[in-house]
Parts: sequence; structure tokens; C-alpha cells
Amino acid sequence: MTSIADRRAAFRALHESGCFLLPNPWDRGSARYLEHLGFAALATTSSGAAWSRGRPDGSATRDEALDHLADIVGATDLPVNADFENGYGATAQEVAESVALAVETGVAGLSVEDALAGEPYDLGVAAERIAAAREAIDASGHDVLLVGRAEGFIIGRPDLAEVLDRLRAYAAAGADCLYAPGVSAPDDVAAVVAAVAPKPVNLLVGGPSALTLARIADLGVRRVSVGGALARSAWSGFERAADALVDGRFDGFDGSPAGADLNALFRDGPEADQQR
Repeated sequence: MTSIADRRAAFRALHESGCFLLPNPWDRGSARYLEHLGFAALATTSSGAAWSRGRPDGSATRDEALDHLADIVGATDLPVNADFENGYGATAQEVAESVALAVETGVAGLSVEDALAGEPYDLGVAAERIAAAREAIDASGHDVLLVGRAEGFIIGRPDLAEVLDRLRAYAAAGADCLYAPGVSAPDDVAAVVAAVAPKPVNLLVGGPSALTLARIADLGVRRVSVGGALARSAWSGFERAADALVDGRFDGFDGSPAGADLNALFRDGPEADQQR
């Protein structure tokens, strides 16, 4: 397997130029499949992981989140960025402690949100939390990329000026990459990029969009993630097939991959290497 240090170096290099896709697996199998398709890096999704446990997003404990991160990191040779929710800490010091534990799972990057249960932290408090995460990463001696998130648009507070102020503060506090999920209008995306330049920006595309990857790159975005969209797509196929069964039909299985093909895909890889 590729060393954790090499994965982290490769991940940071991806943020230096161009625009890359950062798809979000929710379990080992989906991580392995995305690696098989040739993506350069992956990001976890707290929502996708929660749904796989039959629970809502935001319900994972810190230990559960850390176990999930280690599981995804162990499933692939690719760099993994952690959706680390609000940093699993009520105070900046607790965020630092949680981030230090996340670094030990082998992730190449991690994001810290600036809201809890739909309510944003005071800007000063939120910036202190980012600074604490930065200090924890630096103290670890590992090159883990820190992403500062402004949740305003996604929690129903679509105030672009406020989001830009927050992203600037997080950049100043030590975030390597900035992210405002829910921002989607091209002019707004361009404003986010300009506000924190030259630091890279992550754009969430969590559903059908008129934007293409080429257009997103033209706006100056460095990376594009999809959040829980792939997990929701998997649930869509499951629901369609299950609903057909309720009606006594089996046509919901149309288009499903063959078991032999999945077995062949998963026969080789990190797990198989470890078993040899």
C-alpha cells in the first residue's frame, strides 16, 4: 500500500493547480469502487455513513467517526479527506483534541464546520476553533490539509457577505482550503474564490447542476466534492428495487452489476494484499 506520508503529499499537490473531483464514498466498497474508476483522492461523507447505519446525519459519536475514517483510509491507497463535522468539541481545546485523533487515522485532510445543529458559532469562536485545529495538526508533525467550512448557505442563512467574512477569517486562522457548501451561483462561487485567493476552494455539487467541471475550473475552484449525493443515488436504486418487490415485481433489479463482476473488482486491493 502507498504510505500515509506519500498520500498526504500527493493530496497537497492536487491543491496547487487545476481542478479535481473529490467524490465521497460512504463505506469500504464504495471507496474501492471509486479508486477503481481512477479518481485521485476521496472524501468521506458524514451523511452517507450515518444513513448506512440507519441514522440521521450528525448522529455519530466521535469514536464512531474516528473508526469510520480509519476504515475508509484502510480500504484504499488514495488520499482521504475527512468530513469531520464540527470538530467533535464544545470548546476550541476539545476540537484540538479531536483533530489530533483524526490525524492519527491516516487522513490526508479534514474539514471543520462552523455550525452545530443548524446554528452558526459566533465568528470569533469559529475562528478560534479553526486555529485550534491548525495547532493540533502542526503539533502532530503530519502534513494534513485543514479545510475551513462556512455553513451559512446550507443551514438556511444565504448571506454571501457573511460567508465571505467567515471564510477570510478561517483562512487567516490557518485553514489551507476553504469551503462554503450550498454556494452554487457562478457569481457567488467566483466571489468565494476571489475572497480567499490564493488559497484553494472546494465546491459542493450535491445534485444535478448546469455547471460542468470545465466551467467550475474556469471559476477558479480547485476541487469539487459531492457530499452524500452518491450515497443518495445508491439509496435511490435500493428504494426502486425494494418498492418493486412490495408490488410483487422483480424488474427493479434491472441494470444491477453481476455478482461475479463485483467479486472480481474486490478480489484485489489493500484488503487482499493484507491477507496474503
